[in-house]
Formats: sequence, C-alpha cells, structure tokens
Amino acid sequence: MDERRIHQIFVISVILKGLHALIECAGGILLYLVSTSTIVAWVNALTQEELIEDPHDLIANWLRHTAHHLSVGTETFYSVYLLTHGLVKVFLVAGLLMNKLWAYPTSLIALVGFIAYQLYRYTFTHSAGLILLTFFDVFIIVLIWHEWRLLSRRTRKN
Repeated sequence: MDERRIHQIFVISVILKGLHALIECAGGILLYLVSTSTIVAWVNALTQEELIEDPHDLIANWLRHTAHHLSVGTETFYSVYLLTHGLVKVFLVAGLLMNKLWAYPTSLIALVGFIAYQLYRYTFTHSAGLILLTFFDVFIIVLIWHEWRLLSRRTRKN
C-alpha cells in the first residue's frame, strides 16, 4: 500500500476518533445536566413496547436495570469521565490533524492508557464494545506511529 493511501486512512481514522470524542463530550454534558429520574423515565419509555413484545429482551432489560441502579454519584462520575476523556481526545486529534510533532507521542501515551483502562473495565463488563474500541485504538496507534516516523524524517531533512 502506498504512503498516500496510508495517510488517507490515518486522517479518516483520526477524524472518526475526533467525532467519537465529540459524542463523548456531548454525552458527558447531557449526563451532567439530566437528572437520574429523567434518565429512568426516558429508558422506561424507550423500552416499554419492546418489553411488551418480548419480556426477556436482553438489551431492554439491561437498559432498565442499569438506569434503575444509576446513582447520582455514578452519574457524576460518568459525566466527568466522558467529558474529560472526550476533551483529551479532541485536543490530541486537533494536534494530529495539524501535524504538531508533540501530538504524536502524547497520543500514543494517551491511547495506551485508554487501552489499559478499557481492558481493566472489560474484566468486569465483558463488553464486546470495549474490545472493538480497543482494536480500533490499536489500529490508530499503528497509524500514528507510522505517521510520526514519516513526519520526524521530513523534519530532520529540512
């Protein structure tokens, strides 16, 4: 595969990571602003028809269970976590898209940290989503490493 194609994949992947970060930021803000009782009411309304059709629906029951066990402390933790996690990624994505040399090693360190936390959380949740996110992060790490090497070579030549 030629370097131009690899760079295009890098840019698209970083943009996708940035969009995911913006969704995390929005989710964190929304979670902070919306009360626990409102979340429970929304989840009940969203899952009601599905549970009438199939009372054993795994996703609907999981959503209800999670919403009903959501405490103010848990809600605050997740809102702060999502917002800070998202803001860090937005900052790093901006640096990568602007070819800032500091953003490459910083992104690698941050992504390795995120992966470590995701794998730690996986031991509790066994969530396939965490595994998919981890594979995507590993893929992005490889692309960032590749782009960093190319950028470092170009910088040394000039």
